[in-house]
Amino acid sequence: MKEYSSLERVILALNHKEPDKIPFDLGASAVTGININALKNLKKYLGICTPSIIQDEINQIAYCDTSIKNLFKTDVDNVSPGDPLHTGLIKKSHREGNFYRLTDEFGIGWQMPLENGLYYDLYYHPLANAETIQDVENYPWPDPTDENRYITMKEDVKEVIEVKKKACFLERMSSGMWENAIWMTGYEKFFTDMYLNKKFIHALMEKILELKIKYWGKALDEAGDYPIIVSCADDLGTQNSLLVSLELYKEMIWPYHQRLFSFIKKKKSGDKAYIFFHNDGAIMDTIPLLIEAGIDILNPFQVNCKGMSTKIFKKEFGKDLTIWGGSCDTQYVLPRGTPQEVRDETKRRIDDLAPGGGFIFAPIHNIQGDVPPENIVAWWETLQEYGFY
Repeated sequence: MKEYSSLERVILALNHKEPDKIPFDLGASAVTGININALKNLKKYLGICTPSIIQDEINQIAYCDTSIKNLFKTDVDNVSPGDPLHTGLIKKSHREGNFYRLTDEFGIGWQMPLENGLYYDLYYHPLANAETIQDVENYPWPDPTDENRYITMKEDVKEVIEVKKKACFLERMSSGMWENAIWMTGYEKFFTDMYLNKKFIHALMEKILELKIKYWGKALDEAGDYPIIVSCADDLGTQNSLLVSLELYKEMIWPYHQRLFSFIKKKKSGDKAYIFFHNDGAIMDTIPLLIEAGIDILNPFQVNCKGMSTKIFKKEFGKDLTIWGGSCDTQYVLPRGTPQEVRDETKRRIDDLAPGGGFIFAPIHNIQGDVPPENIVAWWETLQEYGFY
């Protein structure tokens, strides 16, 4: 049997064909990585002495360096925008009382406890008191076309595709449109305004869509004619249900997803833009709408949430969508199970999702700081044993 390059392997899987083996991703995206503490423990367990560096400060996600990528034989590499030259509202991490605090470029405040903190949580919403369309227009929004974001993007994409011969995951400049909007106002205000102040919500979503389109317009120009996995996101679910009714999502939020995905597909001619959509929780009911809107890849497929059956998904939607994740329950089994329980759970997900392609083996969201290294190794070894076609 022919052995494919990583790029060929991933593209075949995304086109619902079986390559030589299931493609593997660890750390190529902001939502398939590993916590800095978990990576340090894993490296110690494996006898790797390279330093561990934080890539995403808010989520405390580590940079997966060459030593890890080579050892684990990853098939995907990340290309991310650079930091903006004009920092605007950004405030770097600093100590305030019992917390580390920082402000991102949207003016959203984040904090992490000094002791035993694993990642930063929201604490400040800059549009908490906004009410009007003018409030949205007057806000000092970041510049998505800041040249510093793109300074090495073209060369980075070319290196991933032509030199490393891996699939290229092109990262977004910010979180998903809906979650970004929610973080700007706070959850209670946003959900209330979805009923009581719809003009304000539409103005806010319209503004964030505008920023997204400007970013992706420039980023996809820089990416050239290569096949690209395009990073999009919005968490639509909780553990047991959707965040809002499916009807309200379709009325107030889905049109913005549809417009963004349509822009990306038109911008990237042919079939060379694979839209990766990160969507946590019990979100099975949203899948038909997301397919209609134009996504190609669903991530992370949180198997322990209500109604999230890998077997049912594969039967009903496996010809339309690729699952990027779904490989092992990372909420309970990976952090708390035995290595054998991890192996059993992982094999079950491979059996459900691998046939016919359409499966990228990756963590179900980021591997958290309390996951034992023995379980990470057991998870990966199961792929090596059962991941061949």
